[in-house]
Amino acid sequence: MTTPSDTVRGANAGRSRSHNRRVVLGQVRDAGRIGRAEIARATGLSTQAVSNIIAELQKDGLLVERGRRSSGRGLPAVLYAINPGGGYAMGVEIRPGTLFLSVLDLSGAEVLARRETLDTSDPETVTARIASLRDEALSTTLLPGKRLKGVGIVLPGPFGTTGLSDATSELPEWQQLDVGPWFSERLDLPVLVENDANAAAMAERVSGSARDLDNFAYLYFGAGLGLGLVQNGQINRGAHGNAGEIGHTFVPGPDGAVMLEHVVSRVAAQRHLRAAGIEIDTSAQLEALHVAGHPALQEWLDAAVVPLSHAVTMIENMLDPQTVILGGAMPAPILDHLIAHVVLSDRSVANRADRVVPRLIRGASGRMTAAHGAAALVINQSFTPRIAGH
Repeated sequence: MTTPSDTVRGANAGRSRSHNRRVVLGQVRDAGRIGRAEIARATGLSTQAVSNIIAELQKDGLLVERGRRSSGRGLPAVLYAINPGGGYAMGVEIRPGTLFLSVLDLSGAEVLARRETLDTSDPETVTARIASLRDEALSTTLLPGKRLKGVGIVLPGPFGTTGLSDATSELPEWQQLDVGPWFSERLDLPVLVENDANAAAMAERVSGSARDLDNFAYLYFGAGLGLGLVQNGQINRGAHGNAGEIGHTFVPGPDGAVMLEHVVSRVAAQRHLRAAGIEIDTSAQLEALHVAGHPALQEWLDAAVVPLSHAVTMIENMLDPQTVILGGAMPAPILDHLIAHVVLSDRSVANRADRVVPRLIRGASGRMTAAHGAAALVINQSFTPRIAGH
């Protein structure tokens, strides 16, 4: 049966050169190592067209030869792989008073990571510091400037004026700014702008738990709770970039309906602990409480399970993902605890006998997650063809 997630194919005429390059690059990335004939069969491109594209990609430094495979007759086929050093992407997460910067190679491996504290988060100051960090990254890592493919910028949502009256942006001075053109002009590089949950989801696709998945949902623990949606290998952003504001939905809780991120988020955990007389500021402190089995934290975890379980079921039935991933700025042991205790409903389209991926898994965690994701957005754009009409 044909499904909506079937492979995007190349074409020998009527499609752009860049589309076919991305088709070939995507096939090589997904396979790890692959020959020309296999690419031609998978994409519908002629063998000659594939050969021409591979030669071009090798010249550009994006592909390298990685051994040969014998088919039993004739000369062994040359296998091709992505050259990790063929390109780089920079990702920046902007938070109030703080910048997180990451540079990844084409394999998704981190080349450079920086955290910067700022006295102000106004656009001019932030942009000047990002430009300085870009120059520093190129200098200290000796990256050829032409191989820096672009910059991903991550900002907290929601974007623009919305009906979420209690969801005032953490960066109000950025809300009416056309961020993409602003940065592209000042950095002289292609720029992609995204919210933190979507960026983190793309990081999982490029080099994490979702590397082999085309359709998944990513529950992102930031200050609140966001949802990154990947469908057919692409971010589903919605009309205004605000798809996935799941933290503001209402779900059943222990004492009635409750806004999800009021009980399931890092801020919710901190609030609960503060009521018990415990002040924490870092993930390390939160993890230490978990390791110690602190009763106040255990109370919060127990209370979070019911609404989180309902949210997972809602995501499954609305989006039919291959899996739901939990990750973000929450310690990995706490994410593992939540995953172990979430009740996966029998009344879900995800409850099926032919599953090959668990319904709920852990992704990357830590303070650099969104910055990695911002860079991963740029890398993914190099590998993922646009579907016609998108």
